[in-house]
Amino acid sequence: MLNRRHLRVKVLQSLYAFFQSGNTSLDAGDKELLFSIDKIYDLYLYQLTLITDIGRQARKVIDDNKNKKIPTPEDLKPNNRFIDNKCLKGIAESTELTNKLKKRKISWAKAPEISRKIFLQFRESRHYQDYMNADENSWQHDRDLILKLLKNYICESELLHHFYEENSIYWLDDWELVNKMIIKNIKAMINGELDDFKPMKLYKEPEDKKFARELFKKTILLDKEFAPMIAAKTQNWDIERIALMDIIIMKMALTEITRFPEIPVKVSLNEYIELSKMYSTPKSKVFVNGVLDKLVEELSNENKISKISKS
Repeated sequence: MLNRRHLRVKVLQSLYAFFQSGNTSLDAGDKELLFSIDKIYDLYLYQLTLITDIGRQARKVIDDNKNKKIPTPEDLKPNNRFIDNKCLKGIAESTELTNKLKKRKISWAKAPEISRKIFLQFRESRHYQDYMNADENSWQHDRDLILKLLKNYICESELLHHFYEENSIYWLDDWELVNKMIIKNIKAMINGELDDFKPMKLYKEPEDKKFARELFKKTILLDKEFAPMIAAKTQNWDIERIALMDIIIMKMALTEITRFPEIPVKVSLNEYIELSKMYSTPKSKVFVNGVLDKLVEELSNENKISKISKS
């Protein structure tokens, strides 16, 4: 689920919080980093079970209508196409997903109004009406509707945004990433049969967790070594006016370049220049690129960069 770029972002955010808070405990910082990464998976599971909870809300509406004192013919013979949606069922009946939800105690039991309100809004939409009345009844049609539900109604729900904002400081930062992962997840489904839906793992590769932890710790431990090097290359800049995020990005880059021999220098440079574009000031890309180029050249001349060559 999370690749190295995503993990670099989480490390950057954790380092920023670490340095801003004046924290001195590596273990506490490491735990906070892992907690922030783990919360991404909670958000992923919440979003998935919200989709299936909307399906349960639809079924509840149908059952309630049947139990009216004076039900209409439509109430007694409802259109069940949505609650029978193969993609919706495929997610809901995934054994692996069900086990993960139980293990992490993820559910919408304490906030049922969110899935109900999203369903009622979705039910009035053109997407829903066209689907319910269409002659076509296929797997592709079913999956397309669930993707529209996610993209246009769940992702756009202000009530849902408010819920996440209140319940975790991490979730809104990871909102876009998680939704992209779920879209990819659903598109990978084949037919909606039992266990067709396979929830993603938190880390893309088993060693990625170790990479994130080591990058975080080593950047802190090497702070006193790299700080004067960066200061020497920024003498023409007012050091107090240089964004803290830029400084941390450069320290992370130097740590990765000098302490992770398996990662090519060019890969590291490109990744951290991208981070500077995403998370710092408009001028950061040019500034960070220029300083890092000088420092990498200096470190190379001093034989302080050793990389493993791929045979």
